[in-house]
Amino acid sequence: MVSAAIPSFYLYGEPHRAVEEGFVHAERLDSRSRPHEWTILPHAHADLVQLFLLEEGGGTMRAETKSLAVSAPALVIVPAGIVHGFDWHHESAGAVVTLSVRHLTLLDSRYPGLAAVFEQAGVIGSDDMPTDRIGAQIATLMRELLWSGPGHRAAVDAALLTILVETLRSLDRMRDHAPAIPGHHHSLVARFRARIDERFRLREPIADYAEALGTSESRLRVACARVAALSPAAMLDQRAMLDAKRALLYTNMSVAEVGYAIGFSDPAYFTRFFSRHAGVSPTAYRKAAGD
Repeated sequence: MVSAAIPSFYLYGEPHRAVEEGFVHAERLDSRSRPHEWTILPHAHADLVQLFLLEEGGGTMRAETKSLAVSAPALVIVPAGIVHGFDWHHESAGAVVTLSVRHLTLLDSRYPGLAAVFEQAGVIGSDDMPTDRIGAQIATLMRELLWSGPGHRAAVDAALLTILVETLRSLDRMRDHAPAIPGHHHSLVARFRARIDERFRLREPIADYAEALGTSESRLRVACARVAALSPAAMLDQRAMLDAKRALLYTNMSVAEVGYAIGFSDPAYFTRFFSRHAGVSPTAYRKAAGD
């Protein structure tokens, strides 16, 4: 599989292992970046999401195939499974909050909409971003994680909820529209995305996805259109293209091997599929990235 060729860590530099359901972690940016000379190589976290608060300095974030400039003050969002890396300016300052996907899902079930923070990788940079409030809550979170006094779990979640809410509102201000109210469509698309991640290499018909999700194809189409502005088939192809681009950028696999890894038994068909979506052939895409 493609993902096996890309480093997957628990926390950066630590061997991958099973993530506890309620895992929450917070640390200063320099505690992990300084020992690595402020360069964090491309990697992924299978079951963790991360939020970076950059208070001073800046750098560049690599998120899948994109390079994003980061300049303080900023929030950097890293969803689970995203291949990402950083080149920080020396003496940058900030903090990193990490939590398990399962704990995020639990919080989202209680307060619908919070998981939307991690729908896609990105950078929030704004002069009116509540950097001080978020920073204060991260400091509280760090203190709470160092001990287990009365109400410890509640205090951890209270700080975490404030951080997530402030981030969600910052995203909303940046997008300049009223916050959407997640409902059945949001939940259905979230489950569809999760199933795509598990099974996209099988190239199953959309009807099979709908049946497994306990819905109809038409309802799935409506939900995807409203939440993702894409058809279910387009979302499936988008996920396959993501893995194909990862492999072409980060591995030495041949074009045929990349096609096999994402479910295409015919290399010529894979090349046509990739070219249709990317506008260039897999070979040309890899060469352009190298150049």
